[in-house]
Amino acid sequence: MKAIIFGANGQDGYYLKALLEEEGMEVTGISRRGGFLRVSLTDREGVAALIKEQQPAYIFHLAADSTTKHTALWDNHDTIATGTLAILEAVKDHSSHSKVLISGSGLQFENHNRPIKENDAFEARDAYSVSRIQSVYAARYYRSLGLKVYVSYFFNHDSPLRSERHVSKKIAMAAKRIGAGSIERLQIGDISVKKEWAFAGDIVKGILTLVRQDKIFEAIIGSGTGYTIEEWLEVCFGIAGKNWKDHTDQQPGFKAEYRQLVSDPALIHSLGWKAETSFEALAKMMMTGDSQTS
Repeated sequence: MKAIIFGANGQDGYYLKALLEEEGMEVTGISRRGGFLRVSLTDREGVAALIKEQQPAYIFHLAADSTTKHTALWDNHDTIATGTLAILEAVKDHSSHSKVLISGSGLQFENHNRPIKENDAFEARDAYSVSRIQSVYAARYYRSLGLKVYVSYFFNHDSPLRSERHVSKKIAMAAKRIGAGSIERLQIGDISVKKEWAFAGDIVKGILTLVRQDKIFEAIIGSGTGYTIEEWLEVCFGIAGKNWKDHTDQQPGFKAEYRQLVSDPALIHSLGWKAETSFEALAKMMMTGDSQTS
């Protein structure tokens, strides 16, 4: 059995590929970076040729530039929106048996500072959300044509593979260095913001739970539990044996994108999946680089 992962170089692609290969599946990873096959999602003919040749049981579209900045408008439009159309049209024409997973985001919903559900209204609040919303409507259209197209709405999730441009890894690595004797000062923004801190290795198991059934086609995949950035500071610096307040400075002029971004994962829970890794275990994992930390 074969699978194709677009965006195989990201943390989700990494853990998903490992999980599928562990099950004995033949996986083709696609990415612009790393040692993967390079097929541009704007190359409709190239995407179609790949899917026609492979005839995969599953296709996972995880590729994206995970930023809401307007400067990434065209990159995300090409990768997320145009890429979704390229994949789905190729599946329609050449591999209609394939199940396709399109990744979505909690950021594309209206946010009223309460847990977000699948049936909440969309809001095009930034360039990233625009592309995500377009891809969901494309998924729904091709589903009406008879294809099995799934959408997984992701909320914040992390792993040791994160770079330090993500606040979770930035804090974890600063705490580790300071614990080892560094005299640096950590610049931090609004620490009252609440979001989820799930483990990417758990999230990809949720993806497989979704695509391996045929009744539910769109589901939020999140922990459903929110923590503030202050709580993340406390647990990371606590592991390092330090008080975060002694080693941080407030970043002047910082404005948070949201006050809270937390999911209501009741639907995916009804299919038998729940996030397993605890907040504290994830922090330890991020600091040690060991994704096997329990």
